[in-house]
Amino acid sequence: MESLYLLALVWAAVFIANILARKTKLVPVLWFLALGAIMVNTGLMPVESDHFITTLGMLGIIFIMFALGFEEKTDHFIGSLKQSWGIAFFGALAPFFAAYSVAHYLWHDTGIALMCGLTMTATAVSLTMASLKGVGLHKSPAAKRIMTSAVLDDIASLALVAVIVPVASGEGPISFVHIALIAGKAIAFFVVVSILGAWLFPHKTKGWLQRIPLVRSFGIRHLLTFGRHSTLTVLLLALLVGLLAHEFGFHPAIGAYMAGLILKEEYFSRKDEKGSYEDTKRIVDNVAFTWIGPVFFVELGTKLVFDWQILASVLPHIALMLTSIFFAQIISAAIAARYTGGMNWAGSLLVGFGMLGRAELAFVVMNIAYVQNAILNTEAFYTLMATAFFLNILVPITITLWKPYYAAPEDAGP
Repeated sequence: MESLYLLALVWAAVFIANILARKTKLVPVLWFLALGAIMVNTGLMPVESDHFITTLGMLGIIFIMFALGFEEKTDHFIGSLKQSWGIAFFGALAPFFAAYSVAHYLWHDTGIALMCGLTMTATAVSLTMASLKGVGLHKSPAAKRIMTSAVLDDIASLALVAVIVPVASGEGPISFVHIALIAGKAIAFFVVVSILGAWLFPHKTKGWLQRIPLVRSFGIRHLLTFGRHSTLTVLLLALLVGLLAHEFGFHPAIGAYMAGLILKEEYFSRKDEKGSYEDTKRIVDNVAFTWIGPVFFVELGTKLVFDWQILASVLPHIALMLTSIFFAQIISAAIAARYTGGMNWAGSLLVGFGMLGRAELAFVVMNIAYVQNAILNTEAFYTLMATAFFLNILVPITITLWKPYYAAPEDAGP
């Protein structure tokens, strides 16, 4: 029964966190982490994680990453690639090397430096879009560039997680053959998922699949509309592809995200029906962001057992990391938006401010690196958590302050 009492505490914290998020205009993730830290430091939650809560948290992050991939419109995403690739590439490369350099300078450890760089690569698009909506800029060209760039960064980050974590955790000798083997496994996994999305999932089969009796007659739409169990079907798919990723040696969240990306709206029943895309997405979002997904972040927050000596010692580290990422992110994204995306400087800087946030994926990487693989030391973990927290606070502040200088809805051109 103790696990159920702990779950009641976690869900109460989630409820309070959502109220605080609404009042403060910050993303709930920050409050999930904060309340988890408060509960463990006041003795309400145990220092040693409960197995049931940990397992439920793992299931939660699988569903969160699936929901993030599921909401991405593939056609909109592809249509914006041409104008956003430079923002995604340079806007991720600069923070990666900034965090890597700072971490290597502070701790002289390549594994820690790699994971710090990876943590600071992905952008919190949900926080940015909420901040842009708050000032009426969520439909601006800059918002579209930020959204596409953030998705590209997330996909690249997930691929890098698959390759870098085994290397940084020291699983075998770090050699060209070892790295090539890990990269080959990552490519093989993404190829398998791509085959699912391109040939097996479409309602009308193509090529040699038309010769298989059952497969040629039944597509994914039949499964999604069978008995109106579309929600169960997609969540099962998220879990199965997540387990497939695990069998390839990667985090299940990677597979869940890819499962969400390859599902398309046309696979579902007609609009406004039970089992439709809108109905299924509403339920998936509820599961992922309201009652199971948040368990992961609250449980991760319980890893912040306050040691005032450690906190005092990492304050200079936090200041250095925060300053480095702040300027590296804004400058790189703004220059890329100006010269590869054809935006003016006002819109380019808005893109830079919008890409400051770090949310779900950053904390997934921290969990993998600190909790599951012990790559990060305690000081690095504290530094990254605090840096991500302050970067997220800076997103709505910088966007609000910059709005008067953002001239017009058209921010393309000189």
